[in-house]
Amino acid sequence: MDTTPVLFISHGSPTFALEPGLLGPKLAAIGAQLTGVHAVLVVSAHWQTRGVRVTSSAAPETVHDFGGFPAELYRLQYPAPGAPALAAEAGRLLAAAGFAVTLDAQRGLDHGAWVPLRYLYSEARMPVFQVSMPHDLDAASALRLGAALAPLRQQGVLIVGSGGLTHNLGDYFHGTTAPPYAQEFTTWIEAQVLAGDSAAVAQYRERAPHAARAHPSEDHFLPLPVAMGASGKGDVPQLISGGMDHDVLSMDSFIWSSPS
Repeated sequence: MDTTPVLFISHGSPTFALEPGLLGPKLAAIGAQLTGVHAVLVVSAHWQTRGVRVTSSAAPETVHDFGGFPAELYRLQYPAPGAPALAAEAGRLLAAAGFAVTLDAQRGLDHGAWVPLRYLYSEARMPVFQVSMPHDLDAASALRLGAALAPLRQQGVLIVGSGGLTHNLGDYFHGTTAPPYAQEFTTWIEAQVLAGDSAAVAQYRERAPHAARAHPSEDHFLPLPVAMGASGKGDVPQLISGGMDHDVLSMDSFIWSSPS
């Protein structure tokens, strides 16, 4: 069978669950067009652990891992089933690649997973499981983690990195006047991804303009190299334009898929 695509989704703030903006309808259209997908694996910016953990629950709960947002957000549920057998296979692949792995039957789906999946698979019937990012992950090892997971694509697993192309919450909450840094960083990183330059992405901290301001911490950037690492030589990257939330959170996303 053909391999499934790989996605990087910028999930912005939790309010994306209520405000689809430009990106929500595009994710819904992609979800409607995808074929051969049997489960979704999400690597979310909101789950960092000692070593790698993989959710193995058959019925993961919806985790509302945020505070200070509208009450409506806390009532939202995404009751997708889990995928214990595929989680175990992901664990085996990661262990074979040298990662220390633990299966986690208690962890639910954080908002980095369920918020974008509300658009991609709104009926919450597709099985979903998550793989955490180790605390010591950097962009280079994130590429390696994604490559370790890539064989799951042959089994119909859609690999999704969920983070943000830019993610400065200080600027987001305190307000700014269209600072140019977010768009300049976005433009640079998009050029590297579309050119397939994984080395440049791995060195973004030194090479990209305004990298430290675009990402004061790396958690929301790292799902991008994970997704890029899971893509293959025959995949073509495409930009999914999502616009800029509050002038500072880029919602632009990517899909890697074979030309066919």
